[in-house]
Parts: sequence; structure tokens; C-alpha cells
Amino acid sequence: MRCYFLRHGIAAEPASWTGSDFDRPLTREGRERMEHEAKAIEDLSLDLDCIVASPLLRAKQTAEFVATRLRSVKLIEDQRLANGFNLERLGEILRSHADAESIMLVGHEPTMSATIGRAIGKASVELKKAALAGIEFGDRSSPSGTLLCLIPPKVLVALGKR
Repeated sequence: MRCYFLRHGIAAEPASWTGSDFDRPLTREGRERMEHEAKAIEDLSLDLDCIVASPLLRAKQTAEFVATRLRSVKLIEDQRLANGFNLERLGEILRSHADAESIMLVGHEPTMSATIGRAIGKASVELKKAALAGIEFGDRSSPSGTLLCLIPPKVLVALGKR
């Protein structure tokens, strides 16, 4: 199984946002960049079976850009990608999509980077806003895999503008 991890796009800063953190949206720049990134992700032909997103607004909005671009890929919200995402929750998500060959998880920092690092062997990984990482998992019963890619957001945006 291939699992791609997409950190949400550029969102309103917590210090300047007056509402609930749950409702913190992508900024105009974040939405514009995600349009390009979604095109780049489409061009990468990841053959996604589904996109699983945190229910927090900025992650849902990020996932919606990709799902809209890919049209036939279903979008699922999963609370396990919100606060407290970790290796155990990753394993649960992978097992709950046992029929999938390729999925995308859309979530948050710092838990995504930490979980990716642990899944590939105690590595240090930094997933920038709207960066994409991919891991190949040989066995869904143990979330331990091999890093396939780590694509910075600037590269995805540039690819999407072509």
C-alpha cells in the first residue's frame, strides 16, 4: 500500500484568528497555491483510491482541492488525523482502508512529520505547509515503510503552473 501525506495549505495564523482553531481556514494565498498543487498531484498520477482528511477546516479545504481535481476519488473525514495523530492511529487508518492500494492523508503539524519519521525508522522529517510525502507500506498490520518521496510545496506549485 502506498500512503501519501499532505500537510494542509497556508492557513490563517492562530495569533490573528479570532474564531475556533477548528474553523481556521486557508488564506487566499493558501487557496491559490493549492489550486496549482492539486494540478501537480493530478499530473503525478498517484492512482489514489481515497483521500482521508482531518475534520479541521484548513485540512478539509486542502483535501477538497485535490479531490475536486481528481474527480473520481472519494473524500473521507477522519478525526484520527486531527489532534493526536500518531503511529498507532496511522496503523488504524491503514487497516480501515484495507482494500485501498493508494491513499492520501491530509493533516497537521507537528504530528504528521513525527509520524512519518517514525514510520520510516526514527528519521527526522519536516513537512512544510502543503508539502507531500509518500511511503510504501508492505504490511498494513505494522505501519513501517519506505519513503518514496518528499516534495516541498514550492516544487508542487511550480509543477502545477506548467
